[in-house]
Amino acid sequence: MVASQAVSTKNGHTPYPAVRRIRFRFGDPEPMNHHFVEGDIAFSHFVAVLSAAFPPGEESFIRSVRRFADRVTDPVLKKRVAGFIGQESVHGQEHRRLNEKLIDMGYPFVRLFTFGHDSRRERFVLRIENRAPALAHLAMTAAAEHYTATLAQRVLSSPEIQAIPEDPEVRNLFNWHAVEELEHKSVAFDVYRAMGGPEWLRIGVMAAMYGLTIPMVTVGVLMSIATDPSGWHPIQVARETIGIYRGPLVKGLMADLRSYLRPGFHPDDIDTEALVQQWRQELFGDDGALVGHLK
Repeated sequence: MVASQAVSTKNGHTPYPAVRRIRFRFGDPEPMNHHFVEGDIAFSHFVAVLSAAFPPGEESFIRSVRRFADRVTDPVLKKRVAGFIGQESVHGQEHRRLNEKLIDMGYPFVRLFTFGHDSRRERFVLRIENRAPALAHLAMTAAAEHYTATLAQRVLSSPEIQAIPEDPEVRNLFNWHAVEELEHKSVAFDVYRAMGGPEWLRIGVMAAMYGLTIPMVTVGVLMSIATDPSGWHPIQVARETIGIYRGPLVKGLMADLRSYLRPGFHPDDIDTEALVQQWRQELFGDDGALVGHLK
């Protein structure tokens, strides 16, 4: 494990992202229930859709930053970029392992996002990226990192979310992922700034994503449920879906995300350092929950 070090950034607290080689044990020793969020059909598919989207999304984020990596001259930012790439790579690896498990368990929609290198779908994604302006691709990554950091802060700071009964190893995966999202939340943003990315593009890209993300995720969850015959309980699914939007993960999320649209905003304006320190200790301290998972 690469130890974190303090560096001088906007808030004076952002560490170099720590690249932790880790391995989760999905379904071992206890098998995962099909609806692994204690029988909650909608929430189980919501988590499955998020996990499915992470590997291709994070590979795209890595590519967007790498397009500028050779032009980053600040030595501190260079180290932060290396940590960002390392963390995102491991995230994709572990979510792919969960996704394979979910497909085996009867989540066929997850397969839509599970495509290998040089596959037709990956080539299609790469064509879109290569035709888009590089700064726009990087602005999209910076905006997406604000989404994930905002969700991560909610996951780690809410006792209600932590109390949701779900498969313990899936919980471990998302807690670890959340900590690391907060560790590197400003890296892509700072690369964008260092490359002279304009505010109008940063804000405009986020405004488009702001309007599209929730509807797209909702459609994805409903499509995933439609491919799961054991989830065909319309009244229950409707009640559970409403519960997600009224629950602590999503309720008020859009208001929190709007801070990114403010001119002059920086991710480190939202101080999450104490939360990160708390969860580093809980997960990776001497008696941390994930010490035995580190390779």
